[in-house]
Amino acid sequence: MQISSIEFECSNPDLTTCPEDNLLEFAFIGRSNVGKSSLLNMLSGKRSLARVSATPGHTKLINFFQVNRKWRLVDLPGYGFAQVARKDKARFNDAVSDYLANRPNLACVFSLIDASIPAQKIDLEFIEWLADNAVPFVLVFTKTDKVSATKVRNNIQAFNDLIAGWFETMPESYSCSSTKRDGRSELLAVIDRTIASEKAAALAAPKDEAEG
Repeated sequence: MQISSIEFECSNPDLTTCPEDNLLEFAFIGRSNVGKSSLLNMLSGKRSLARVSATPGHTKLINFFQVNRKWRLVDLPGYGFAQVARKDKARFNDAVSDYLANRPNLACVFSLIDASIPAQKIDLEFIEWLADNAVPFVLVFTKTDKVSATKVRNNIQAFNDLIAGWFETMPESYSCSSTKRDGRSELLAVIDRTIASEKAAALAAPKDEAEG
């Protein structure tokens, strides 16, 4: 996939104010300080698409970007950000869970996990929630350049071992480094394949209904 254009569309506090569900959406989320903004900038090819902040939890609204005028990239608030009042943190997390569980045009969630550190309880709880709510997602292990390749492999394997019991088939997983631009083509390929699959399903649906 080539990104020829990407435009900020809107920011919204909750599901009811989201834009019309006429385009497939691909959402990105992770624990605070997982490197989400850097990853989105790397994917889009724009250095300032998402603000890279030294303060975790900068993203507090659901941010929509229209890509190639064909699909949306959705930047979701991180979970577990420490610098937000407890009442606000709960509100934002409720808004995110509502979006993830009930947005009809949500095609895939890219769940970001920091590969430079051991598995975090909050990440495991979030993956379990995605599985329980049948939300389509892939795992994206970030910051693979921050520690040795051996430690990255061990951390990823340990994480996968902890979640293996929740799935009949393990979710797809990818590794990336925003600094080295590793993983960009693989993540864009996921989006490309998903769009193609959704189009094929939409074309087949009327035929199947007629035969039925």
